[in-house]
Amino acid sequence: MEYEEMTVAQLKDVLRERELPVSGKKAELIARLQEADDAAEEEFIDEVDEDFDEDDEFFDDEWDDFHVARQKPVLDESTISDIEVLNAQKKKQPAFRRQEWFRYRRLSKTGWRKPKGMHSKQRMNLKYRSPMARIGYRKIASVRGLHPSGFEEVHVHKPSDLEGIDPERQAVRIGSRVGNRKRAQIHDRADDLGLRVLNRRRIERRGDLL
Repeated sequence: MEYEEMTVAQLKDVLRERELPVSGKKAELIARLQEADDAAEEEFIDEVDEDFDEDDEFFDDEWDDFHVARQKPVLDESTISDIEVLNAQKKKQPAFRRQEWFRYRRLSKTGWRKPKGMHSKQRMNLKYRSPMARIGYRKIASVRGLHPSGFEEVHVHKPSDLEGIDPERQAVRIGSRVGNRKRAQIHDRADDLGLRVLNRRRIERRGDLL
């Protein structure tokens, strides 16, 4: 119900119907009605929770199909703390822009290039130019190169490459040039070994979903 569009008289009528106090300004009346609505909604949720049965067949058969949680690595406390340090370092790192990226659109779409001109203002580290990439921006060594989830990435190109990979610490990344048929085989073998595929995708071939 849109209480803002109602007049003070209408609001007071609604309050009288609900046996609530009718004194105060319009904002106070609206707040009082909204609190009553929230309280009624909480009572309704509590009633639904009381009627909820964990042994319901719906939750046994269909609930698991809604969402499947992604596999997480098994990390010790020191690694978790190092990842937090890494994330803090990433937030402080500036965006390394190519020289004169603001002047030409084609340069704004390319990656970092080191300036080499003798009169380059960026190379001379003048304040009004973008900062250069330097070794001082390097991240903490213990977790450098890990996937954001904490897994160590292992590149594979065929199902036999999955042998010997630790599912608790390592995750699989399939090569970009691997075809759909071999990719589907890697997916199936990774599921059998309990490995997480970081770049898993839906594969369609000849009208069938693999």
